[in-house]
Amino acid sequence: MTTTTHDWLSYARRIAACGSADTLAAIEHELFGRKAGILTIALKEVGALSPEERRKKAVEFNEAKRTLSEAIELKRKTLASPSEDKLKSEDGMDISMELPPLEQGHLHLIPEFIRSVEEVFGRMGFDVMTGPEIESEDLNFNLLNIPPEHPARDAQDTFWIDQKAKNSSNEKLVLRTHTSPVQIRYMQSHTPPFRAIFPGKVYRKDADATHSPMFHQFEGLMIGKNITLANMKAVMITAIRELIDQKAEFRFRTGYFPFVEPGLEVDMRWQGDESESREGKWLEIVGCGLVHPNVLKNCKIDPDLWQGFAFGFGIERMMMIKHRIPDLRSFYEGDLRFLNQF
Repeated sequence: MTTTTHDWLSYARRIAACGSADTLAAIEHELFGRKAGILTIALKEVGALSPEERRKKAVEFNEAKRTLSEAIELKRKTLASPSEDKLKSEDGMDISMELPPLEQGHLHLIPEFIRSVEEVFGRMGFDVMTGPEIESEDLNFNLLNIPPEHPARDAQDTFWIDQKAKNSSNEKLVLRTHTSPVQIRYMQSHTPPFRAIFPGKVYRKDADATHSPMFHQFEGLMIGKNITLANMKAVMITAIRELIDQKAEFRFRTGYFPFVEPGLEVDMRWQGDESESREGKWLEIVGCGLVHPNVLKNCKIDPDLWQGFAFGFGIERMMMIKHRIPDLRSFYEGDLRFLNQF
């Protein structure tokens, strides 16, 4: 049996000369159609040839298939692109025209600030740990030396979840009111000495210019031997100057937190027009103090051998001062006019 001889070169010339996608599609179907395509039939007939003819024709047909397929693909791309003459006549371009700036996305300023926090504290040797936003009452309150009658547990401050914890028949769940539960988790899983920070979202029932029902904190913890308030103040001052302003004005004052003793708070002077801040001249940005011995005992750490300090910064408040933003709620409104400034 012999196969029909085909002039493959003539098909290549037809492909090169065709002027429309429809004509090209017709040629492609004529060559490669599943049932009646010339090359399709020719390749099927090769099996009936003698071994010597089979080898010869197989090489010829496969070469034709490759060459013609490449020619069709190249012509398809050419037909899909406008010609130079068409561009000249129908799509004139003024190369002197000033183009609008190319808009590019970027990180929201809150996660971008958290990256800076991790970098600054990383240079001071602090580890980073995150934890779940739904916590047990035990981790959120009890192990932190917060008594049952403490006002922080009241419904007006805390989002309680109407579901029993799976690992306890009586314990309730809560949207964490601070990232301190992660401190407890860290102390339970690490052996002193150590230092770490704990960034994340927290939830409280507040909503005004300097409060939000959901906001961000980064808390920190340093446990070692002979750790004093002087060590804590040095870390606080370094963080404020590195993250906000080298010339920042701030003050330490006494404060009460059940999980530290003694407790301090740090206020920072509002850097913009005082009338812009509903808090007035000063804005509280951090609570801190030496870790209460009861908290250390709850985490199986001997307070006679180990001491340390803990702190919690409000991220949005730090950024309000850094960028002179009068209303915390601006961070969450999704207004591109606001976000594109950063």
